[in-house]
Amino acid sequence: MNQIHFVGYEGIHSEDFKYDIPEGFNFYLLVITTTPALFRVQGKVMEYPAHTAVLYPPNHEIWYAADNQPYVDHWLHFSSDEAFVTKFPRQAVPFPIFDPDYCRNLFQLLTWETAQLVCPAGDGLNDVTGGMQNTNAVIHNCNTQIRHAILNSEQNNLNSTQLLRILFNKLHNDIMNTASTRHNHELLALRRQIAANPQFSWNISDMAKDLHISTGYLQLLYKREFNVSCMDDVISFRLLKARDLLIYTTESISEIAWQCGYNNPEHFCRQFRKFTGTSPGEFRKNSLK
Repeated sequence: MNQIHFVGYEGIHSEDFKYDIPEGFNFYLLVITTTPALFRVQGKVMEYPAHTAVLYPPNHEIWYAADNQPYVDHWLHFSSDEAFVTKFPRQAVPFPIFDPDYCRNLFQLLTWETAQLVCPAGDGLNDVTGGMQNTNAVIHNCNTQIRHAILNSEQNNLNSTQLLRILFNKLHNDIMNTASTRHNHELLALRRQIAANPQFSWNISDMAKDLHISTGYLQLLYKREFNVSCMDDVISFRLLKARDLLIYTTESISEIAWQCGYNNPEHFCRQFRKFTGTSPGEFRKNSLK
């Protein structure tokens, strides 16, 4: 369920603008800048270019400010328990967006959809000259407007949720594009290391720590970049090395298993058969024919 509290687009602020909420809010705050800005991230204030987004989760410190010039942004205060928000991969850390006009239009639509619908003031409610009949007619008209407003409000909530999903899908794609570009070199270097040394005790936690990202994020980026999971890639490179050793050396299968990173020869044999369809011994025998 989503509930939008306040939304606005193209808010203009002076060059000394600063937004400082140490304990945050009990709801989410999404900010997208259209001018350069300062953001405090993990206690350090840093400059960010125009068209930067940041999602502050509930009860998280909020601090951002103008960067010595008039500051303009779009902003959204909302509550949500849906996964596309609660599991958003980057929270309280700014990231660039690649289609600012698209995002601006979504904020504009969200502003329109969440505008309050109220029974118009007056319409004769304070006019007693028309007598009871006139008053009853006005009350009936107002009740009708309220019913229409409720129906419209429900539709607006549905529309707002759809727009929110579209917006977060766009932001998620921007994060993936940014991360893929930013970590492309690191991912390639990591894969080369795995290929050169598949026998090492590779694990997701250490790989992610070396790249300064979360384990889930690493697995997502690695799969997207190479179309294979990290650990499946490790296994593939281990078995490629094992095949070469089986063909070009006379080492025992136990020794080859150890050289390829397997402490248990039986586990090596099972994995080799699973990925090649044959046992190491059969593979070596067939390669000599």
